[in-house]
Formats: sequence, C-alpha cells, structure tokens
Amino acid sequence: MSPGEIVREWIARFNRGDVAGLCELYAEDATNHQVVTEPLVGRDAIRGMFEVEFGRAEMKCIEEQLYESGEWAILEWRDPLGLRGCGFFQIRNNQIVFQRGYFDQLTFFRQQGIPIPSDYLTE
Repeated sequence: MSPGEIVREWIARFNRGDVAGLCELYAEDATNHQVVTEPLVGRDAIRGMFEVEFGRAEMKCIEEQLYESGEWAILEWRDPLGLRGCGFFQIRNNQIVFQRGYFDQLTFFRQQGIPIPSDYLTE
C-alpha cells in the first residue's frame, strides 16, 4: 500500500473509533508526536493516547488534502466542529513508523466541552 492508502485507512479506523485497528497500523516501536504533548513511543503508549482521546470526546477526521512523497504522507484535516490540523506520517513496510500532528489543543477542548486538564493525556 502507498503511504496515502495507509493514511486513508487510518482515517477510516479513526472515524470508527477503532483503537485496536488504529494500533495495528503502527510499527511496534513507532513514535507518535502530537505537538501538544511529549512524543509517545511504542504501540502501547499510542494505544493509551487513543483510549484517552476517544474516551473523552467524539472525534472525526475529514480529509481536506493528502500529499505523498516517498515514504511520507501529509494530511490536512478538519473535524465537523471546524477544528483544523495537519498530520505527517512516515510509512515503512506498510506501517506507520512516525507521526507528528499539529492542532489547536485549546480549541479542541472548548469545542468538545472538556475542562482543560493540567496534562493533555489526563482523563
């Protein structure tokens, strides 16, 4: 699969809230760095992030643009509430080995009606 195809599958699983399915797309030692928190390394840490996020908010990802270059895919996205962001995915052997995401954390919490935690991954 191409990096873009992997990211489109990631979007489909994300929109279903399929934490186990999302984690299958990551290499065992993958790094996920959402810039609102420290980098998470490994599937277990990434799984924990998704469990927290899906446990506190209803999230959907709508593709606006998807770019590919070599082993990279760049996703510009929005959600139904108007939040926008960008994700960079490095793909090797059909698995995500690195992901970095940019979005406005404060806007996310406000739109979802979530009290602002002292630590992003605190429930």
